Amino acid sequence: MSTQEHPLGISFEFFPPNTDVGREKLMHTRDALSERKPHFFSVTYGAGGSTQARTINTVKQISESGITTAPHFSCVGSDKGELRELLSMYRERGVDSLVALRGDLPSGMGGMGELRYANELVEFIRAETGDHFEIAVAAYPESHPQAPSFDKDLENFARKMRAGANLAITQYFFNADAYFNFVDRVRGLGIEAPIVPGIMPITNYTKLARFSDACGADIPRWIRKQLEAYGDDKESIEAFGEEVISRLCQRLLEGGAPGLHFYTLNQAAPSLRVIDNLS
Repeated sequence: MSTQEHPLGISFEFFPPNTDVGREKLMHTRDALSERKPHFFSVTYGAGGSTQARTINTVKQISESGITTAPHFSCVGSDKGELRELLSMYRERGVDSLVALRGDLPSGMGGMGELRYANELVEFIRAETGDHFEIAVAAYPESHPQAPSFDKDLENFARKMRAGANLAITQYFFNADAYFNFVDRVRGLGIEAPIVPGIMPITNYTKLARFSDACGADIPRWIRKQLEAYGDDKESIEAFGEEVISRLCQRLLEGGAPGLHFYTLNQAAPSLRVIDNLS
């Protein structure tokens, strides 16, 4: 996941589909995005490992593109033996990159597991596998929704990086200053690893509002108001969203961001339109 191989350092995230139609669509998306020679693809992992089998199968299919594919690797609800088996399986399949996350505990699940935090998971991966895996962790420019304070969140982030992570990918955001402030604060703590901004293309206001409320990503009032004004006008929403995200990405890159990580929602076109605008 070096940030030197592509002029933009782009990467893309997918989620594991649960239908044959969804799987076929994802393969078309993978092929379209592979043409842009991304550094890597990542594949999400459901709460408490609820999509583990689908994640493993999706990683296998995505990696057939020849692009480095990094599965999300979560510790919530798993014991060390299970995590050890999963690491071994990924190594056998030639996977050499992971996105290490604490993960969310789904309702009804009893305990957190043996490892409670992402820094413990990174330490465990390093202890088990040495430097085999390039490890990315999550960053929250607007603070993790469960963090007691921004300063405490910064401390937790630094702990993950010092545990052995190679880079970080942020939660998506729409305020470039939040990203630059976060990076400045983290550099002040002595963390020099790349922090790649996570980018969410805007294509559907209802879904975006729901995602953002759940993960604590702030949608600036002016963006909310304009999206609300478009109502069900999908074409206008997409055109406005493309403009907003393209300008955001341009500012991030001009400000020194090492790359862009697109949350694709298994669609190619919205991310490609933004990348083309930057090119």
